Parts: sequence; C-alpha cells; structure tokens
Amino acid sequence: MSSKIKPMSILLQLLLFYLNLAAFSTGDDHQFFYSGFSNDDLVVDGATTITSNGLLELTNGTDQQKGHAFYPTPLRFTRSPNGTVQSFSTSFVFAILSVYTDLSAHGMAFVVVPSKNFSAALPGQFLGLTDIQNNGNVTNHFFAVELDTIQNKEFNDLNANHAGANVNGLKSLQSYYAGYYADEDGNFRNLSLISREAMQVWIDYDDKVSGITVTMAPLKVTRPIKPLFKATYNLTSVVTDVAYIGFSSATGTINTRHYVLGWSFSMNGPAPAIDIARLPKLPRMGPKPRSKVLDIVLPIATAAFVLTVGTVIFLLIRRHLKYAEVREDWEVEFGPHRFSFKDLFCATEGFKDKNLLGIGGFGRVYKGILPVSKLEVAVKKVSHDSKQGMKEFIAEIVSIGHIQHCNLVRVLGYCRRRGELFLVYEYMPNGSVDKYLYGKEGKPILSWANRWHIIKGIASCLLYLHDEWEKVVIHRDIKPSNVLLDSDMNGRLGDFGLARLYDHDTDPQTTHVVGTIGYLAPELGHTSKATPLTDVFAFGMFLLEITCGKRPIDECSRDSQCMLVDWVLERWSSGLLLETVDGRLEGNYNIDEACLALKLGLLCSHPFSKARPTMRQVMQYLDGDMLLPEMAPADMNFHMMAIMQNEGFDDYITGSTASIGTASVISGGR
Repeated sequence: MSSKIKPMSILLQLLLFYLNLAAFSTGDDHQFFYSGFSNDDLVVDGATTITSNGLLELTNGTDQQKGHAFYPTPLRFTRSPNGTVQSFSTSFVFAILSVYTDLSAHGMAFVVVPSKNFSAALPGQFLGLTDIQNNGNVTNHFFAVELDTIQNKEFNDLNANHAGANVNGLKSLQSYYAGYYADEDGNFRNLSLISREAMQVWIDYDDKVSGITVTMAPLKVTRPIKPLFKATYNLTSVVTDVAYIGFSSATGTINTRHYVLGWSFSMNGPAPAIDIARLPKLPRMGPKPRSKVLDIVLPIATAAFVLTVGTVIFLLIRRHLKYAEVREDWEVEFGPHRFSFKDLFCATEGFKDKNLLGIGGFGRVYKGILPVSKLEVAVKKVSHDSKQGMKEFIAEIVSIGHIQHCNLVRVLGYCRRRGELFLVYEYMPNGSVDKYLYGKEGKPILSWANRWHIIKGIASCLLYLHDEWEKVVIHRDIKPSNVLLDSDMNGRLGDFGLARLYDHDTDPQTTHVVGTIGYLAPELGHTSKATPLTDVFAFGMFLLEITCGKRPIDECSRDSQCMLVDWVLERWSSGLLLETVDGRLEGNYNIDEACLALKLGLLCSHPFSKARPTMRQVMQYLDGDMLLPEMAPADMNFHMMAIMQNEGFDDYITGSTASIGTASVISGGR
C-alpha cells in the first residue's frame, strides 16, 4: 500500500511544479495577499526588516537611509503574442510614523521594477529608486506610485502631503493631495500621510484603456467609489516582460519610520481583500494619548480642586525649569545664540541642494530664511566626532558674534545635533570675492574701483579685530573665498570657524596649524603659534591675489610650482611691476593705487614676521596718512617656495588648494 502512495505523491509534486512553471511562462493570472508578514514572505534590503509581530518596516528612523522589500518571485507582466502589459491590481495598508507630527522626511512608493538591485539609488527625495543622473531615464523601466511627505520643487510636487503616479523618475505623471472622496456626500476629505494612522491604498492598471487608477482611504473606510486620481499611460513601453513588485522607501534628516501592514496583488483581476482584523499593530510614537476619564473629571471639578491642581502644576513646572537649567549645563549661558535644529531645517528647506551656497573641505554652506523673523542667513553644516574642546570653541564663536563692524560677516549663533555642528552667519547676497575674481558662475570680473574698496574694507576690519575690540581676534584663514560681498558690493570678512581670540597684552597659545596653503605665514611651520602678524601675511597674499588676479601658488610646469610673491618680485626686479596687474582690467586702473597694493602686498607677505607692518600701519599706508617705506626688489630678495619648504610645509605644497586643519573638523574653513 505504501509503495503505491509514494510514487503518486512524487507524481503530484511534479504536476504542481509544471503547473506553476506554466503559469509563470504564459502570463496566467497570479495573486496573493498578506495580513502581516513573516521573514520568508519577502526579500528585503537596506534598512528594511520584518518585525517579530509581522510588520514590514521599510525604514527604521536612521538618517539618510533607503530600504526595499519585494515579492520573491518575478512576475510575467506581458501577454503574448503582442507583448502588451496585462491588467493588474494591488492594495496595501501603510503607515508613516515621524518623530514630529507636522514634519517628515521622506516618503515611500509601490514599485514595479525589472531588477531588485538599487545599490546606486539615493535616499532622501529620490525615495531609493534612482539618483540625480538617472532620474527620468527611459532605461529605468520602473512604474511607481509614491506617497510623498516632502515638497520637492525640482519634481513639481503639489505639496508635502500627496500621492502620485511616476514612470522612470520622480516627476509624477499625475498626482493629487492625499485624501479620499467620501461615498456619502462625494466631498473630498484630506488625509495626513504622517498622522501615525494606518490607511489603505488601491492601485489598478487597465490594459484596455491604458488607465492608471489610484484610490486611498482611512483603514476602516471601505474603498471609495470615486478614486483619488486617474492617469492615462501605456505601461507596455515601461514595464519589462518579467518584473518584480514591491516597495521602496527612504529617509532624510528627520527620524521617520515607514510601515506596510498588509498587501495583496492580482494579475487580470481585482486584488484580494486584506483581512483588516488580522493586521499587526503599529508601535506607538509620541506622547501617550490623554485619558478620556480626565476630560470628564476636569470640567466638573470644584474651584478648590482646580486651584489645587493649578498650584501643583505651578510647582512641577518650576521644578522642571530648575532641573532643565542644570541639564543644559554650560550651554545655558549661550541660550540666545543657540538655534533649534527644526528652525534651521525649515529655513533651508531640509538642507536641499538647491539652497547650497558652497562646499569646502570642512563642510557645506546653505542659504536659509528663518521661519519667524524671515531673516536671510547662511548656515554652515560641519561634523564633529567628539566633545573635546567644544565648550571653548562655541564660547569663542558666541564671543565673536558680539563684534560689530561694517566689513564683518556677523556670526549669529550655532546649533548642535548628534554628530553635526551648525554655524549661522549673516547672508551675503553677492557671494564671495573669489567668484568675481576668477569669473566663476558667470560673475563679472571685478573693476579696480571695487577691488580697491574691498582691500580697504578688509584692512579696516582686521585693524578692528587686532587692536580695537575688547579682545584680540586672529582670523587665521584670510583669502578671497572667505571675503563675501553684501548687496552694495562691500567686502565683508566671514567664516570664523578657525578664528582664535585672547586678551590684549597676553601671549597667544601654541595650537594646531590651520588654514590654507599659500596664505600660511612661514613661521607657523615651526612655532604653530598664530599671531596678528600671521594674519598680516595672509592679508598680503590677499592683496597680491586681488591685484594680479592669480592664485598664491600656481603650476609653473608639470613638476614644479611658483609662488605669486616670487613672480611679482621677479617682474619688479625687471622694471615691469605694472605688468603683474590683472590683464583683464585692460589698463583701467589707478596706477598709484595698484603700485601701492603690490608693494604693500610684498611687504605684508615678507617671510620674516618682524619685517611686516601692523594692520594699523597698513591702514595708514592705504589712507595716504603715511608713506610706504622706500623699498627695492633687492631689499626683499627671497624665494618663498624654498622658505616654506624649509619651514616644514613641503608635505602640503603639492596640494596647494587644500586646507590644513585640526583633528576635528569643527574648526574647519569654507
């Protein structure tokens, strides 16, 4: 008896195998449904996991992550003989849980894709589906329905709470505000995607009319008769013969989690209904809901009870405030100068690339508009790995924020969040001198009148920092990219991320060598001690650069480099000093001012610190209150490249545009 059963069992298994193979290869109807998930149901990658209670957790709240989940078996979407994409229908229950009730980043999407490999895709606004270069590329071959919680203007998004049907990119074919049309009155009712509540989505594609239909509703509302939106698009040119179906999601800089509770799918027929009663429960995020009993008791409480409760609340609040002061520790004294991360996030629209002003070795700078005051600011975002020296660093930044000078970009404050530090500056609408000096981004070349005005303004600012403020401030990174221009083209010295300050009549402390090669005084190579005269050296290089229109270090040939100061001295020795003036000015400059700028630049950048003037003397030379000392090229006969190499900079000169910084990038320049 058993010998007969065994062959029959094997025969039955073979029959089922060939039937499944036939269904895959001929494109017959295929359907499934899940009310909760197990680890064997789906293939996941990235930040995606399946929780112990059956939730598909696409993202786990980690910043700038992506995650995917796919039905493990690829499906045949085309029908023979004409190869058109068949009708299909899907439904799923999802929820988005953000740490904030009014802010989230980013969204999720149901996708039909030819491959499960999304290693090159980006998180954030790209939802883990594509990247900047391939967005919208017809070779992507994906169809998606996005549920987006950020308004990305580059993708023409309606708002920060919408659904859309997408083909090969993040610009939607059709989209609409998240919500549904109620059957009882036909009126549209809004839904918040980040309400932390589960809701259901239905997606249908009809191959007869090439129609895409998207419908959504709260979890306990039956499918509305009227869909959220419709789109017409023949997916035959998009969806490949065999494709995977699943979900993709991504985060930005907000702690957000994306969940799928249940899912169903059908080819050539309506998707099976999801058993709502069997769906797993969502985790709680945010404060616990207030008790309904409390809502009933409070209105009927006596005046004496209200007074007692008020007294208790007052005492608790006072105790909390006192505890908070202890908890804030040393940052309490900097309260007015500390910005909330949420304000900076909103001001810069989530630190989007479109608001990026510049990128340096130590961080990125974004333009922003503060939400309450509407003040335009520049926000510098850098990383820090430890708290060592943080208190002293922020104390100096806040102190520098008190300085008032017309040629200074004010430091308005700071913000710290996890491993990031944000420095907030006044916004300068005309950008840096560097862009105008070298014609970057289509900027016009600076006229000599503008250059002379900028030179005198920066000299005045340095005099104030060195001699006239209550403390001595050494900037340590004076260069054209750190000199910004306001709306009236006045030069404003900015980026105090490397600055140090100390009391007058005291000796500055030895520190790490920081700054940019080409602007570093030679003595820093062995003393590592920044002084006002090291700033004077950098100002001298700035003077030569803005007058000549050339970088401090230039490539002479493939194997050698030349210092600007050496080149100017050489031309002066040949009696051709004026030939070093920027040729793009075409002779339109004041000869006396240009000669003064060149000679003063050489004097300020003298390799021996004692030979350099103070900034007070520099201002007297520029204002004509004192004549420049008689100088001849022979008096200043030196080779700066050799001196710098002897002082210990030879390891850095090959990367002349690089900056030298401390072990922590919190002290970074732009």
